[in-house]
Amino acid sequence: MIVSTAAHEASLAALAAEVREPAAGLHGPGSPAWRIERDLVIFLGGGRAALLQLAHPYVAYGVHQHSRTRDDVVGRFRRTFDNVFAMAFGTLDDALTSARRVHRIHTHITGTIGEDAGAFPRGAPYHANELAGLIWVWATLVDSVVAVYAAIGEPLTSAEREAYYRGAIRFARLFGIGPGDVPATWDGFAAYVAATIASPVITVTAPARQMAGFLFGGRVGLVARAVSAALLPPSVRAQFGLSFGRRERALAMATLAAVRAARAVTPRSAWDVPAYRDAERRLRGLPPSAWSRWVEARLVALAGRTAQARPTR
Repeated sequence: MIVSTAAHEASLAALAAEVREPAAGLHGPGSPAWRIERDLVIFLGGGRAALLQLAHPYVAYGVHQHSRTRDDVVGRFRRTFDNVFAMAFGTLDDALTSARRVHRIHTHITGTIGEDAGAFPRGAPYHANELAGLIWVWATLVDSVVAVYAAIGEPLTSAEREAYYRGAIRFARLFGIGPGDVPATWDGFAAYVAATIASPVITVTAPARQMAGFLFGGRVGLVARAVSAALLPPSVRAQFGLSFGRRERALAMATLAAVRAARAVTPRSAWDVPAYRDAERRLRGLPPSAWSRWVEARLVALAGRTAQARPTR
């Protein structure tokens, strides 16, 4: 099922009607989403989420055939940050504008899969606005946030996971994913993720492996690759051919231990995502902070150093 523009607009309209404070955005201060996603530590899960997404042939071939990521990696990361964080921390208008932009771009991302890939035979058509694919991409983001907190020794409680997941269902509606399209509870969601990973739907293709090599091919890619390998389900890690021997395990554990140590001696505010800090300032009538712009620039630059410096063909 393809999420049409009309269906997408209907989803956005229904969502907008439920938002009580448009200036506060989709979730607002005090929400589980703002509390959990405000933390820079969630970026540790970026590689995990990207690889889980690429493990779906729809995503891998869509990126392979349509994306300019290899030619403009810094610009691609910046646009991703802008869109995702506008949805998470922007005003309602910001969230809807970004949702429409993403949907519009997706309408042009169509093609066919170039190999036999698990549940998808060679020549099977894909569309970036296909509902099942959208659900999987959304699920990788939600699941990776929770996985990161567990990895750094700050696991969410059952109640926290449930509350966070309810907010994530609201976030999904920005993509035209209805509440009835996804499990109603965290346990149901976790079962869906596990079943999907175990199914032939998740099959790593040649373009996925090529993109994975590119994503971790930069100067700090070795660290990002090790952490991502540690966080990935073993079956997906094996399909990508990611090494996870003694060296990689030691590097991943040392990185996570360093993060835990740094968090123990720094204030919570030092870990604020720039978009969260600016959202708080916006609600107090203040302009974006210079600190936020500095941190955002560092994050984008780090993403650029993680990926391969030059494109390969």
